[in-house]
Amino acid sequence: MPRDNKTPLIQKIAKQANITFKDLASSANGDSKATADRLHELISLVTAVRAADLKIAPRNNKPSSGAAGLHSPPVTYMHICETGLFSMGVFLLRTGASIPLHDHPGMNGMLKVLYGKVNVRCFDKLEDRLTVSGVPPHFEPPLAPLQMASVWRSVLRSATEYSENSGPCLLTPVRDNLHQVDAVEGPAAFLDILAPPYNPDDGRDCHYYKVLETVAEEGTDAKCNPEQLGEKGEKEEEAWLLEVPQPEDFWCGGEAYPGPAVSV
Repeated sequence: MPRDNKTPLIQKIAKQANITFKDLASSANGDSKATADRLHELISLVTAVRAADLKIAPRNNKPSSGAAGLHSPPVTYMHICETGLFSMGVFLLRTGASIPLHDHPGMNGMLKVLYGKVNVRCFDKLEDRLTVSGVPPHFEPPLAPLQMASVWRSVLRSATEYSENSGPCLLTPVRDNLHQVDAVEGPAAFLDILAPPYNPDDGRDCHYYKVLETVAEEGTDAKCNPEQLGEKGEKEEEAWLLEVPQPEDFWCGGEAYPGPAVSV
């Protein structure tokens, strides 16, 4: 069969995402060979995408500073498309910008860097919200009782650097579901696919978290610097996460998507 070279790559990605996530949503367990093959094809297409395919040029912006910087969003989002099955868009991070640690309840996702580099730290909750009696009393500074009810035991699954030559970072409802994205050395942009999309009415709202400390092993001091947590990306470490409001220094602006139109 002749290869389709006329259809824009982003349209092929959207079409394959629709097929893949429709199959995944209707599959009883999501592990059939057909489902795996469709997911593999989607990953292959996403791996190939570059900034030029979306008519996005790498930017050379500096960290926000001064009066003008106070009004410049650290992160900008370009909406491409959204259906009941998935959403797709591009996040652009200024130099030094971060998307704080947040979750994707019941969602699958793909993050593919288009330019620059990002460091992605992925966590998973190990259990449901803790009771006050289940939280160690060593936090510094101490937590208020109401804060104690918003603490989860979790595990740091990975801390990995991605560039445009990397494959996508993947998340599922049960694996690598919480992540933080930091721009490395300069500005960065990545294609973002979430399935299904965020929908608070359907129980898929975004929550933010702060790493408090690693979980103590018997006879050891668990306190750590969260910035150093997981710098050896292959080692899993348990940690306490505190659910927090959206950080005041993070907000996301909007920008028009300049690439090929997508229909799904």
